[in-house]
Amino acid sequence: MKGEQVNKPRTYHSIGEMQRAFGLPQPLHPLISLLDYSKVKITAEMLTPAFMMHFYHITYNESAGCKMKYGQTNYDFDDGGMFFTSPGQPLTGLQAGDSVSGFTLLIHPDFLRNYPLDTRIKNYGFFSYSVTESLHLSDKEKTIIAAIGKIIGDELETAIDDISQDVLISQLELLLNYSQRFYKRQFITRKSINNALLGKLDLLMHNYFTDEMALLKGLPTVQFLSEELHVSPRYLSDLLRSLTGQNTQQYIHYKLIDKAKEVLTISNLTVGEVAYQLGFEHPQSFSKFFKSKTNLSPLAFRQSFN
Repeated sequence: MKGEQVNKPRTYHSIGEMQRAFGLPQPLHPLISLLDYSKVKITAEMLTPAFMMHFYHITYNESAGCKMKYGQTNYDFDDGGMFFTSPGQPLTGLQAGDSVSGFTLLIHPDFLRNYPLDTRIKNYGFFSYSVTESLHLSDKEKTIIAAIGKIIGDELETAIDDISQDVLISQLELLLNYSQRFYKRQFITRKSINNALLGKLDLLMHNYFTDEMALLKGLPTVQFLSEELHVSPRYLSDLLRSLTGQNTQQYIHYKLIDKAKEVLTISNLTVGEVAYQLGFEHPQSFSKFFKSKTNLSPLAFRQSFN
């Protein structure tokens, strides 16, 4: 029990509570704070212990800053970039560089109440990515992000009036929209890395059926595939959607149908046996699934092919 308590992440329910714990100045607004690295120092000691925040977190490192990995491989994260976390997502394993430039933006969910962004922010998939799936930025993109950060920082230092929150919300939404655009660009431009990941995914699915893992584990799941590839489920789905037009669940369905057609064509297995080999618990579920995707029952497909 004692060991579990030591390893338990420190939890911060408010922005002020976290900044006090880190020895940072109190936020200018209780529900939103921008930590400009040119004005405050983020040390390695602050980031090494695991911690968890009950608010949104966006970090932008202009140059060498946090050390991160893509899956199990190190890439050019020393050039800086961005990462995002949602409330309740634990952070650990971060390391601050000796000379960090950029900012961290903290937003409590209550700051978004009664604004459309309160609902829309859940549609930005990168809040569900792992910290290892950082956003890399070109010099031009860094200029855009830094400019928006400066506007937010300046606004927070201005006396609060009845339009302050509207201005901050609009700038936050602009920041998120640009980030989404840049992530889509990253999916395309980092083709060598992404194609390697897709190759691993195809091989993983091939082995899943060839090694009869489906018989033992049932249908392949998004969670299983993402864990095997060392990426978060949301990142994998967004990457696939960007490159293939399919999310991970749709990709699984495509592979299931492709494999089902192969087995129905080259083997004499009954429909029930095919269903179990693919990981379905009940033949009826397989038949219903197959017909929903092909407009033919498994038997009708076999007969039409023959």
